[in-house]
Amino acid sequence: QVQLVESGGGLVQSGGSLRLSCAAAGSIFGLYRMGWYRQPPGEQRELVATITSGGTTNYADSVKGRFTISKDNAKNTVYLQMNSLKPEDTAVYFCNFYKVLGKENYWGQGTQVTVSS
Repeated sequence: QVQLVESGGGLVQSGGSLRLSCAAAGSIFGLYRMGWYRQPPGEQRELVATITSGGTTNYADSVKGRFTISKDNAKNTVYLQMNSLKPEDTAVYFCNFYKVLGKENYWGQGTQVTVSS
């Protein structure tokens, strides 16, 4: 089992910045991928960014150049630095942990990000 605790959401003006954190606890070993997904109001959940246990990153086209995902292995924590935020970035952001062995998938409780125009 893996538990995920997110923090860092909030309200920010367009052009501003926020940093999300996701701390993982539990069976964290082997090959895995951690990342962030978001669900705008009335829409489906979508990929934002992911990072593998080896450090390979992947971003949605809509956030490339504005968002940066990183991880602190010692703290088992993944961060999402969000710059130049836009109103269309408004969504509930969910942390995800995917364990390759066993194909186990875990989600955090979600944190609200609201960008005002």
